[in-house]
Amino acid sequence: MGDFYQGEMVTTLHRLGKNNLENLEEGLIKYSKQRPIALVLPAIPRDLRGDAMKKIIEELEQVKYLNEIILTLGISSKEDLEYAKKLFAPLSHLVKIVWNNSHDMQAIYKLLEENGLSIGDDGKGRSTWISYGYILAGGTSDVIVLHDCDILTYHRELLGRLCYPVVNPNLNYEFCKGYYNRVTDRLHGRATRLFLIPLVGALKKLIGHIPFLSYLGSFRYPLAGEFSMVADLARMNRIPGDWGLEVGVLAQVFKNCSTQRICQAELCDNYEHKHQPLSPEDSKTGLNKMTIDIARSIFMTLANEGIILSDGFFKTLSVSYLKTAQNAIKQYNDDSSFNGLFFDRHQEGITVETFSRSLSIASQEFLRDPLENHLIPNWSRVTSAIPDILNLLKAAVDKDND
Repeated sequence: MGDFYQGEMVTTLHRLGKNNLENLEEGLIKYSKQRPIALVLPAIPRDLRGDAMKKIIEELEQVKYLNEIILTLGISSKEDLEYAKKLFAPLSHLVKIVWNNSHDMQAIYKLLEENGLSIGDDGKGRSTWISYGYILAGGTSDVIVLHDCDILTYHRELLGRLCYPVVNPNLNYEFCKGYYNRVTDRLHGRATRLFLIPLVGALKKLIGHIPFLSYLGSFRYPLAGEFSMVADLARMNRIPGDWGLEVGVLAQVFKNCSTQRICQAELCDNYEHKHQPLSPEDSKTGLNKMTIDIARSIFMTLANEGIILSDGFFKTLSVSYLKTAQNAIKQYNDDSSFNGLFFDRHQEGITVETFSRSLSIASQEFLRDPLENHLIPNWSRVTSAIPDILNLLKAAVDKDND
C-alpha cells in the first residue's frame, strides 16, 4: 500500500508509484504559458566541475516548460565564469549567469551596504536572494523554483514534481517544499534526523503545540534544499544569509502564507548528494556550523511569536533535546536493522553529542544578542531604499553575460 498519510497542517503530495512524467510535463507546458517558470541554481565553482552538474544539464536539455534559468556563482574567478558559459552552452537561450565577483556586481553590493542594507557574506542564502532580484527585475516569470547543484541522482522528474503544485492553477499552491528519501546502504540526513526533528520535539515538550512548531513538524524533510513558490513571495520574504536558509524560508512562508496554500511534494525515490563533514571540533564549518545557524533561526522565530527564551529555558531545552535525540538513535538503529542497513551506533552518538554542543553555542549567542539578525532585507524594502536597484542589477548581469 502506498504512503498516503496526511499531516495536520500542510498538504502532502506523495509519489505513489506510477510514473506519470509524460502527463506531468504536458500539464507544465500548458500551465507555464500563463505562469512562466524561472529555475534558480545557486552554485560554487566546485559544483561546476562535478559529475552532478553534467547530469543536471543533460536532463534540463529535455525540459520544455522553463522560461529562464538563473545560475548564481558564489566566490569565483573569470575562468570559472567562462567555464560555466561553455558548460551551459546547450541551454544558452535560457541561462543567465549572476557572477558575484564581477566589478558591477561588487559595486551593487557596496551600494547596498552604503544604504544600511546588510546582505551577509557569500553563500547560498545571498546567491538565492540576488537571483530573486534578477528575476523580479526581468518581470517575465511568475513562479520561482530552486534546487541544489550537487544532486548525483538528478532526473527531470524531480523538477517537474517540484514545479507542478505551484504552476497548476487548479491546485493553486503558493509554496511547495520538496522531500525525498536519503538512504543508500545506510541512513543519511543527519542534521534532520538527529538535530532538527528531536529539537522540535523537545521544544514542543517545553512550550506546547504552538502553530509554528506544529507547522515545522509537519514537513517530512524540512532541511531539503528544493522548493518552488510564486514570485511575489520572493519580493516579501526575508531569508537568512547563513546555513539557516531552509528553516528561515519555512518561517517566512509561515508568516506570509495561509497553510492551506502550502504543500510538500515527494520528488523522487532516492536522493544522493555530497555529505557535509561533522566537524565536531570546529563550530565554524560543516554540520556543526549548520546546526548552530538552524537553531538560531528557530529561536528568532519563536521570539517573534512571543515566546520568552531565558537561560533556564535553554538549560532545560539542552537536557530535553539530548534525551529526545538519544531515543531517536535507538529508533533509527531498529529501523536500519529491520531493513538490513549498516548502522554505526557509536558514530550516531558522537553526532548527537556534537549537535548538543551546537545547541548550547546557539543558545549562548542568542542570549548574548537576541536582536542579532541574519536575515537579508526583502526586496520590497531594498527597492524602497534604492528605487533603481533592480535596473542596476539587470544591467550588471546582462553585461557579464554578453
